[in-house]
Amino acid sequence: MVDLQTVVHVLLIAVIGGVVGLDRTAVGQFMISQPIVAGPLTGWLLGDVNAGFVIGAVLELIWVMDMPVGNFVPADSTVAAVSATAIAALAGQGNAPLSVVGFSIFLTVFMAPLTMVADGILRKRNERLAELAAAGEAEKADRNLERAHRAGLVAFFLKYFVLYLLFVPAGLAGMHLFFRMPGQFHNAMALFVKLLPLLGAASVACKLSVSTVDRFLLAGFLIAAVSALAFGVSMLVITLMVISAGWVGVRYSDR
Repeated sequence: MVDLQTVVHVLLIAVIGGVVGLDRTAVGQFMISQPIVAGPLTGWLLGDVNAGFVIGAVLELIWVMDMPVGNFVPADSTVAAVSATAIAALAGQGNAPLSVVGFSIFLTVFMAPLTMVADGILRKRNERLAELAAAGEAEKADRNLERAHRAGLVAFFLKYFVLYLLFVPAGLAGMHLFFRMPGQFHNAMALFVKLLPLLGAASVACKLSVSTVDRFLLAGFLIAAVSALAFGVSMLVITLMVISAGWVGVRYSDR
């Protein structure tokens, strides 16, 4: 049975997630829609920042170079990060174990294709809006384009709002089944989370496409190693250091 508090949280995430999603392509592009930011933000709102950090960092590594450029429609990593974090935080009641975090990340495999379909439909709709605005009377062209732009923003927000209303409840239903599964499956999901940063690091290294060692990634490894040996920094912080260095390398090494 779904309680009122969960319904309120889902609606809250749908609204805030819709606003954050506008940053992806429609408005601002201040990078708050990136998983490394959107995940912890969602976790903070729902009382589980750790789950948000882990989910956001892992998804950032995996999808760091998939950007909506030209005709390419990538999976919406913002929807995946916010949805997975919300599912983990709500299912774990603010203290999601690694197995719950892992299963939440696993669910994004099913979310990704649907976000791509939704983005494709929305792009075609916005193209028609621009064509209709340009086809109007010349003296009203500016006003028509302004209206088309506002309508496009509303459409983008509604896309995110609807997807969150679908994904988060469906994910919580899937989590209910996950809790009934054998312990071995839970252990596998916990191991899945621990190994995912390796996949992400390999993905970053591949996307860097460099013949020599990237200076940002190397610096991240060195700082993390020194921090671990000299100051006993936790594994989570070390992983975040390396992830951050890899992210900087991907974003700025070619500039």
